[in-house]
Formats: sequence, structure tokens, C-alpha cells
Amino acid sequence: MTPPPKKTKRHAPPVAEAHLPTDGELRRLAERVLRLSDADETEVEIDAGADALTRFANNTIHQNVAERNLSVSVRTVFDGCTARATTNKTDEAALRRVIAASSMLARSQPKHPDLLPMLGKQKYPRVARYFAETTEATPKDRARAVARAIGVAAAADQTAAGIFTTGASVMALANSRGLFAAHRQTRAEFSVTMMESDSSGWAKANSPDIKRIDPAELGASASRKAAASRAPREVKTGRWTVILEPAAVLDLVGFLFYDFAATAIRDQRSCFNKRVGKKVMGDNITVRDDVTHLLQTGAPFDGEGLPRQQVLLIERGVLRNLVYSRASAKKMKNKPTGHGLPLPNEYGEAPYNLVFEGGTTPVDEMISSTERGILLTRLWYIRDVDPYEKVLTGMTRDGTFLVEDGRIAGGVRNFRFNQNILEMLSNVEQLGPAVRAAGEESFEMVVPAMKVRGFHFTEVTKF
Repeated sequence: MTPPPKKTKRHAPPVAEAHLPTDGELRRLAERVLRLSDADETEVEIDAGADALTRFANNTIHQNVAERNLSVSVRTVFDGCTARATTNKTDEAALRRVIAASSMLARSQPKHPDLLPMLGKQKYPRVARYFAETTEATPKDRARAVARAIGVAAAADQTAAGIFTTGASVMALANSRGLFAAHRQTRAEFSVTMMESDSSGWAKANSPDIKRIDPAELGASASRKAAASRAPREVKTGRWTVILEPAAVLDLVGFLFYDFAATAIRDQRSCFNKRVGKKVMGDNITVRDDVTHLLQTGAPFDGEGLPRQQVLLIERGVLRNLVYSRASAKKMKNKPTGHGLPLPNEYGEAPYNLVFEGGTTPVDEMISSTERGILLTRLWYIRDVDPYEKVLTGMTRDGTFLVEDGRIAGGVRNFRFNQNILEMLSNVEQLGPAVRAAGEESFEMVVPAMKVRGFHFTEVTKF
């Protein structure tokens, strides 16, 4: 009698095997939507992604999840009135329903006085943000990488927790005037916290290219911080010289995100109100928005399909320019810069690819040149106190150190701070090389480490 065939185990496929639409498939789907619409103008945005995540805590992997998603968002225009509706289905009945929903909503809206005709065909700068090796990462690959970081923790008698995520996404924007824009990119991110009984350390990195992420080195960095901050002492609050590592810089300057928007200036809800052309930061601060920067991510076009331009925002401390959508540029008699958000929206535009120019001073040299100060790894629970003057409050965490006589003298209890960010950026004494930073918030920017005088700590936290 012939024995039955052996059953083989099936493992979760890597992201690459979770099919993402090609540009041709995106175009054909968009054309299906456009053919079904009877609106004066129709715009369709298609987003698809495949992501996987490995989570660990207490030196053990406890979760591995994967998800796929696709959405079709349709904006219709009838006689100057516009609205948007979204579906996650692509059969013809679903597409007809989403067009009908968008059309019904648009017809019920008041006429939009600032609505401009949709764009026609455009040309975009080339960016390379899709790396096959990132999409090919399997649960086993992530588990092996996590195991290396956990090994560092175990060897130091510490406890590790964090995530390792990999994924890919594609998106397309098309409209009834012939515009078609598509972008695809990959993403990898590793974050780890190392904990001891009275201290902790943290490290995080993200990149489209998984080869740029070294989980073992990130784990070692977090481990060193946890060990170096044991038995933290309490020091007095007040004005301190601080050395902000890139993640801590990002956590703060990320809150300037919308302030560079022309719409925010026009609505007088920016900290740069009445300051265009004036000095707002120190001579050593220059800021650009540059989608083509090698360390940046994202599509080279905005929410209306306009090419993103490189914009010099701050030049040697002076606010030179803002970013504009088409509508805000027309209102303010300027040229659009390709930073508009998908319509309809109330924010107008935003610079998604901020780059703070760096210097040449590494963190070690900042420490060695400091007689007495505080070294900060990262910040958290940050909130606006005064959005018009950009005063923020928050707390330090996962590696706060006292610097004395040019060396790290040990860990200190964490602080709460109240700090004017424009004042901080006027008091920068030294800048490190600019790097792609990953912080507590969802901002992703290119920033340097900074040594700053007069940073304001208001109280010592209870943990």
C-alpha cells in the first residue's frame, strides 16, 4: 500500500511575495475609476502596502504580525464644489459606490472659492527608495536580528524590548486631465530599549534600505547607555548647556513642521508670523526642504501631483522662504513649491523633507569641550505650551547624563523642560554631521546633533 504524501509546513511569505500593484496595474485601476465618473473633474489616489513586524519584550519575541492594505480614494468636482470618498475594494460595484459617495458629498458642499482646476501631465525628479532586499526580509531574518540584540542584553544582565518592522508601499495619483504619478518605496525600522533596575538606554534607526540598519550595534548602543546611567543622581534644575543627540533634536525641531506653511502664516497660526525675512535662529542654522536628499524618503510630488521643489527655508538664521500649495501661492502672489496636501484639507501645505544642515563636531568632541552640562538621548511626551512662540514642554528619558570636565560623570534623574525652540536654535554652539534621525514622534528628518547653551529644565521627574 502506498503511504500518503508527507505534509509540508507553510511559513509566512516575505513582503516581496505579498503582491503589490505594478505601475501598469495602478494606471489601469485609476483609468477604470476615471471612466466611471461623470464629474466635471475626477481625481483618484491609490495606496497599497505590505508590512510585517516582529515585537519583543523581556528578552523574548512575543509577536510577529503581517498586514496588506489597499485603498482607493476618489475626489470629484462639480461646479467648483469638491469632496472625497474612499474604499478598500476594487470590484466595479465598489468603485461605482465610492464615486457615487464622492459625487453626492461634493454636490452637497458649498462652492470652494479657492479651488483650482486639476493639473495635467507633470515631470518629476527621480528618487530611488525601493530596495528589494528590504522586501525580502522574512520573519526568520527579523528574528535572527532581534536575537543578536537580545544577546547583547543577556550578556549585560539587561532586559530588551522593541520592534523590527519591514515593508513596502506603492501609491499613484491620477486625474481626468491626464495626470498620472506613481511612487514606490520600502521601509525598515528597528527600535530597542535596554532596561536595568534603575536605568534604561534606547536606540532607533529607520531607512528604506535594510542594509543600513544594524540591530546588534543599535542594541549595543542602548546597552551602553543603560549601563552608564545606573544609580542616577538628582541635579538641580535651571538653565543648562545640553548636548542633544540627533533623536532629541528631531523630537524638538519636528514641531516646526507646519510653521513653514504659507497657509499657517496667512491664518496667523505659525510661530513665524510677521517674521519672513527676519532673523529667527542663529547664524549657524540653515534649513532646506529637499525631497531629493539621499537620506530622505517619500514621493517627489505633492497631494495634487505637483513636483516637489527644493526650498531654502532658513539661511544662516534668516527665514527666507515658505512652502506653498497652488491655492496659497495664488492668494499670496507667489509660486507654488509642490508641498500641497491632498484636497480638500484645512492645512494647505507642509514641508515633508526637512534637512537641517550639519557641522563637523561629533558628539564625543561636544562632550570633551563641555565643563558642565547634560547629554540627552531622546525626549518624550512633548506638547505645545505656546504654539505662537514655539514653547514646548516634555521630558527626557532612556539616557540622561551629567557631563563634567569634558567627560560623562554618570546618569541623572530625568527632567521636565520648558523650552522656546526658536531660542534654542539661536543658542547652538556646535553642530554634528547631519544624519537621518528617528525619534519619539513620527517625524523623519535629516538633522545633526547639537550643543546648546541655556536649555531650560524646570523640574526633576519622579521616574
